[in-house]
Amino acid sequence: MPRNDGRSPDELRPVEIVTHAQKYAEGSVLIKFGNTHVLCSASVESGVPPWLRGRAQGWLTAEYALLPRATHTRTRRERNGLGGRTQEIQRLIGRSLRAALDLKLLGERTITVDCDVLQADGGTRTAAITGSYVALAQAIEHLITAGELTVTPLVTQIAAVSVGIVNGEAMLDLDYSEDSAADVDCNIVQTGEGAFIEIQGTAERKPFDRAQFNTLLELGEHGIRELMAQQRISLGAA
Repeated sequence: MPRNDGRSPDELRPVEIVTHAQKYAEGSVLIKFGNTHVLCSASVESGVPPWLRGRAQGWLTAEYALLPRATHTRTRRERNGLGGRTQEIQRLIGRSLRAALDLKLLGERTITVDCDVLQADGGTRTAAITGSYVALAQAIEHLITAGELTVTPLVTQIAAVSVGIVNGEAMLDLDYSEDSAADVDCNIVQTGEGAFIEIQGTAERKPFDRAQFNTLLELGEHGIRELMAQQRISLGAA
């Protein structure tokens, strides 16, 4: 059955990855999953957090923010501390991207990835992870070009996508209308080799069985392969 936007159940929303979206960041991307738009930047600084000093390795951390009018009604800025959802998403982004790196090869540097949601229509965390990998790869290339690194610390590719069961049907890359009505909602993060970094799955309305879960995993893997191909194109790789 066609979806609200005419897609088939196994079809991604139109994806666009605009590289070098910010002039001054070592790596930056504007990524669009349909009407979800996220600005991702990767900034490199010398030094590491105090608890990592002297260990001859680097670090990567992430920050995530939803801009006030990214949604249908204004969302207040989180001036008095981050909300639980924001903390959970930025930890997920950080975990996912650290899996792409050999932190010892990075040296005593910290990469901070900033993900700012300009427009939200479902799947902001998966769009942020997918776009941030491209920004991270740009930042690493910047360090190599500048002669600060001789070997890339990138060890794998990372991408993420949402899947879910809506009105009894498994679907790929849910928009907000689908996500808000989903019986099951799941986010999947994978490496370039197909290994899983994270699977976040929740029965929002009805429990799901193993066969349905396997269907969701297959849909997610299909979508992630497509996203990784677009990441490589945006980076100019074969």
